[in-house]
Amino acid sequence: MTPAEWYRVSDIGQGVTRITEPFVDPYYSANLYFVRGRDRDLLVDAGMGILPLRPVLPLTDGKPVLALATHIHVDHVGALHEFADRAGPAGEAALFDTMPDEATYAAEYRHREAPVTRLPGPRWAIADYRLKPAPLTVLLKEGDRVDLGDRSFSVLELPGHSPCIALFDEANGVLFAGDAIYDDQLLDDMPCSDRAAYRATMRRLIAEVDARLVLGGHGEPFDGERMREIARGYLEGKGGA
Repeated sequence: MTPAEWYRVSDIGQGVTRITEPFVDPYYSANLYFVRGRDRDLLVDAGMGILPLRPVLPLTDGKPVLALATHIHVDHVGALHEFADRAGPAGEAALFDTMPDEATYAAEYRHREAPVTRLPGPRWAIADYRLKPAPLTVLLKEGDRVDLGDRSFSVLELPGHSPCIALFDEANGVLFAGDAIYDDQLLDDMPCSDRAAYRATMRRLIAEVDARLVLGGHGEPFDGERMREIARGYLEGKGGA
């Protein structure tokens, strides 16, 4: 199978391309977003890395690309090593140097009954699946900015699911939320999860983040009203794992 066959690529407007991996176990099939900028482009999250990601991106010759991981879980960092400029949460930076199974949960993926619904190649075997180290070149924390020249994003630390970061384009009201919030059952029962922190994140999203479009790490895009509804549901005990 070629990368063009493995990945599904769609334009969702506002200079954003969405990339998914439809043949990956749905539990691990994440959303990746490619954002075009004047001076550089941005990739938000990097999928499983089962097949090369770069060939399907709408790259421009000579324009740099910053590949950003919202957190270190396996479904968000697999192809990060393909890019020279790599950003991620400062608090997890040391883990990107080695991509240990205990932090990425790659070992759990290797034990899925059906890790893929279609083989990416004739010799592919789940037992051989490993993440490649991708040391961060840019360490991001609350209040930092990611600037593409004609659009800029504020870095938000939104812990709970894990030590996640998100990007908020205040000018256009677009929130790249990673796994901090998405329109599905939110996971808060992993060793890296913190339910008290997650509740604080939900209160912050309700009170402080005036998003008009939310692009989560899983599921479909949704608006700010739905974001607040999901957050309130979590606070009422209806949205956790």
